[in-house]
Amino acid sequence: MPEPTPLSSAASPSASSTEFSPSAFSTAVVSWFAVAARDLPWRRPGFTAWGTLVSEFMLQQTPVVRVVPRLAEWLARWPTPASLAASPAGDAVRAWQSLGYPRRALNLHACAVAITSRFGGEVPRDVPSLLSLPGVGDYTARAVAVFAYGDRHPVVDTNIRRVIARAVDGAPDAAAPNARRDLPAMAALLPPSDADAARFNAGMMELGALVCTARAPRCSSCPVADLCAWRAAAYPSAPVARRPVQKKYEGSDRQARGIVLGVLRASDDPVPHTALAEALPDPARLGRALAGLLADGLLVTPAADLYALP
Repeated sequence: MPEPTPLSSAASPSASSTEFSPSAFSTAVVSWFAVAARDLPWRRPGFTAWGTLVSEFMLQQTPVVRVVPRLAEWLARWPTPASLAASPAGDAVRAWQSLGYPRRALNLHACAVAITSRFGGEVPRDVPSLLSLPGVGDYTARAVAVFAYGDRHPVVDTNIRRVIARAVDGAPDAAAPNARRDLPAMAALLPPSDADAARFNAGMMELGALVCTARAPRCSSCPVADLCAWRAAAYPSAPVARRPVQKKYEGSDRQARGIVLGVLRASDDPVPHTALAEALPDPARLGRALAGLLADGLLVTPAADLYALP
């Protein structure tokens, strides 16, 4: 539930006027971001486009606190796409460690190979070229173009969709993602300066991550509280949807895959089936894990009953 704050015509212009000001909104977000932004590696001057791309891959479904140390290790070892492309894909999977969804490591390695062979070792700048890279979707392509190169594009993630839904539309939460709706909605809010547009994109993400959160928005600390349509409407609620019950990790096939990958990461040589069976004694779970990892390209079989990272 949000922290209620008093509504009055003096404190809440949106309560007395139906006209929303994109300029006032973007100015408030950019000004707030200038003082409230977290000090994160990818926001520091001189951070490379390659570093930005790596960080975006790592941040997919992984908390910032887990990404920051792994990102530093990764860029110290592979500071350029060419340096990663020169290493076996298995090294990328091994270095991914606890970031989860190791398929991302393979995609990032494939990106490095493509950037080295097709773009002279430089991360491309334009969105279509970025979209041609393995594992790069619309969000990641726009994020790299904006945050690495300062180009003007709307960037929309879950946090931004939620802020727009509440502040602009007066809804308690965002609807399902829809690029045809979400991108124009964000584009309409971008300030005229390209530099401010990049700051606004980042600021909207930060606002959704730190203040306008999904479960406990801190409205009393929000820089756009006086412009928020949801607040002006006295926080209308929506029916609470039942979340699907997430399967327990313990005993799951995800855990089984993690056990197998853990054994393979710990060995520089191919691992026999018997060693994997010792680590995962359930034959059915081991079989499903091996089949899935082989299908995803996360392991190879250099000889009968031997398994290794690619």
